[in-house]
Parts: sequence; C-alpha cells; structure tokens
Amino acid sequence: MKTNEEVLARMKEDMQLRGMSEGTQREYLLRAKIFLTHCNRNIEDIDTQDIREYVTLLIKEKNLVASTISVYRAAICFLFTVTLDRDLNYRKIPHTKKKRSIPEILTREEVSLIFKNELNLRNKAILMTAYSAGLRVSEICKLKISDIDSVSMRILVKNGKGGKDRYTVLSQKTLDILREYWRQYRSFVKKHVNDYLFVSKRRNANHISKNMVQYIFKAAVERAGIKKDVSIHSLRTCFATHLLESGMDIYRIKQLLGHSCIQSTTFYLRLLNFDDKIKSPLDDLDMGGDGAHG
Repeated sequence: MKTNEEVLARMKEDMQLRGMSEGTQREYLLRAKIFLTHCNRNIEDIDTQDIREYVTLLIKEKNLVASTISVYRAAICFLFTVTLDRDLNYRKIPHTKKKRSIPEILTREEVSLIFKNELNLRNKAILMTAYSAGLRVSEICKLKISDIDSVSMRILVKNGKGGKDRYTVLSQKTLDILREYWRQYRSFVKKHVNDYLFVSKRRNANHISKNMVQYIFKAAVERAGIKKDVSIHSLRTCFATHLLESGMDIYRIKQLLGHSCIQSTTFYLRLLNFDDKIKSPLDDLDMGGDGAHG
C-alpha cells in the first residue's frame, strides 16, 4: 500500500509526462495535498463521497471563489482518475460556474498616460511590451532576448498557456524602447545566464517576477491618476479590444492571443465601445406621428 507522499510523487510524474505547465503542476499538487491532509487517512480508503463532501465544504463553508474550487476539483479528479486509475462518478461531485463579469477597460488615452507616467526605462519597456503584444504576465516575465525578431517584426512566445508556442506582433515603438533599454541595461542583463530580457535585481533570481510586474503596473496607474479597477492583465485585454475597435479580424486576434478556442476571443466583443453613430432600430420605425399616447 503506497503512502500519500508516494502517490503525490507519482501524480507529479504523470503531469510532467503530459506536458502540463510548472504552474499547473504546483497548483494541482498543493490542492491534492490539502485534500489528503483534510481526509487524514490513507488514500486507498477515500472514495467519491469523500470528494463530494470536501468540494461541498469548499463551496458552502469556506466560500471560495469558483475558479479556486475548479482547481481543487480538477486536481483531485486528476489524482484519482489518472494517477490511481480509479473511476469517479463526476455527477456526484459538485462544481460551480465561474461568473465572468465585464472588466473595466482602459481607453487608448489612459494607456498612453500610464506609459508617460513611468519614467524608469526598464519598467516602461515592460509595460509597452505587455500592451503592444498582448502578453500574459507570465509570458512577459519569461521573454528572452532571442525571442525578439526585429527582422520579421514579431515576438516568439514560448510555452504559453497550454504549453503552446506562438508568434505575436512586435510594435516599432516597442522595438525602439527595447533597443534603448538594451543599450542602458546590457551589462546588467548579460550577468544572467538564461538570456531573459527582463531580469530580476534579486540575488539568485533570473527573470523578473509576476508580482514585480504587477507592482510596476499598479504604481504607474496610480501616478497617472486613473481610478479604474485594473491589473497588468488589463493591458492584454486592451490589446484585444483596441484591435477589434480598429477592425481587425477576430480570428487573427485569436492567434495573437494564443487562445485555444474562438469562444475565449469572442468575449472581447462584449467589451467594445459603441460607435456614437450607432442607434437603436426603434429610431427607424414609423410610429405614426411622434409616438405619444393621449
């Protein structure tokens, strides 16, 4: 009979063999370990009813958000169905649907204002690269110097979400500031062995951290006097929304963003600003006079 620790080690190996990202592996292992600790008995004695009761606990008593509950559910199900090769009755395991509210969108003028209020050259290069290429924060952090193709004017995004590689656009203005950044920071960047474009100033660290990129963005937003509830991911959202407003084909935007399905991209259609010239079809109806009732 294997111990819980041995089973978790096997689970990690199973995830590695499937090419799951390091972030997903960490999350799944953490959630699976918390679940097993909660059950406090050997995994061989845990069944679907235990999983059902635990997920119900997360929903009703711990009041976790839907996205967190989904990670717990996915991690536990992976552990049992893949690593332990056991059948689960998924209909008995509750799940919650994530409510996707419409986020606040920065205007082009507000994005420009954020850049103008970031005086540090490295930080401005990070923010401009994030917006101009529609990058996720993890993709910003792990960009390498060799990923910048100034000949074809594109950026190679390696091992994005889902372990996929893709190309996205390289803006001329971004290339200009990256070259300026490189001239000023070259000696510092070259001290790091992994070719990362934006490196950390902390000892024994390589690329810049996600928390630091988020901090840089938040500080620039505050200096710009913008009161909207936005995060570094808002720059990626604005990239997609502003391209749609410019008339770019949604399937091309899907490729640039690295979405697996078009449904993820069509969400941005809900964020578009209405053209002032758009009017309701009611205004074109003949109402027989002014439409007033006596």
